[in-house]
This record gives sequence, structure tokens and C-alpha cells, in this order.
Amino acid sequence: MMEIWNRAQPLQGFTGGMMIGAACALMLVLLGRIAGVSGLLARALKLTYPPALDLLALVFILGLPLGGLFINQIIGSVEVIYPNEDLILISAGLLVGFGARLGSGCTSGHGVCGLSRLSLRSIFATGIFMLSGFATVALMRSLGLSS
Repeated sequence: MMEIWNRAQPLQGFTGGMMIGAACALMLVLLGRIAGVSGLLARALKLTYPPALDLLALVFILGLPLGGLFINQIIGSVEVIYPNEDLILISAGLLVGFGARLGSGCTSGHGVCGLSRLSLRSIFATGIFMLSGFATVALMRSLGLSS
């Protein structure tokens, strides 16, 4: 268990969290729009009806990896550890996408934006996200797929 704490990078996590919160707050206060990534991605890829290019959504989505690169240049790289199995990563991505669609939003939309607005639907959805995450970690550890 101590190995996890030895790899902890609290400054990077705190900085990222502050940037996410600031971006969501600015988008809501200045533009009256929710910064849920799944909805923004759908609009950026013209998957909404009617299919129209949403420049703000596209800039926001492009800013996610670019923001990570920017922070990497300022405070250094963040160690990211993924499972070695491509099937696990692909399955996880599909399940997250399906869950975001089923839950009418993703973790950022419900967990960051919805909770801050005290949305009952978001409180319930975030609770389900957390419980699902706990169950997934327990299952992965019991199968020996995670430490």
C-alpha cells in the first residue's frame, strides 16, 4: 500500500482539479453552459441533432490534451499507469461511453458541474459512479489484474 503513496503527485492533482473547477465555473458563469465532456465531445464531433459545428465545444475538447501538455511543461510529467491488456482498455472505454450515454452525462458533467449546482440527478449519478468504481477496483484486485 505504501508504494501507491510513494508515487502520489498531489501538486499535479491539485493543479488539475483547480483547472477543471475553474473551467467549469467560467463556462457556466460566462456562457451559461455546462462543461460536461461527453456532451461537449458529442457537439464537437457533430453527433447531436441537428448536426452543427460547435466551435466552443471543439476548443474545449482540444484544450483537454493541450492543457495536460502545458502543465507537463510547467511542473513536470505525471506518471500514468495503465493495464497492459489492450482488451481491458478498450472494454473500459466502451463501458464509460455507454455509461455516459445511459446516465445522460459523464463524471465531469454530473460530478463537477451537477454537484456544484446541487442537482438531485447528478448527486444520484455521482453516487452510482463512485459505487461502480469501488466495485470495479475490488473485482480487478480479486482477479489479480490490479495491485
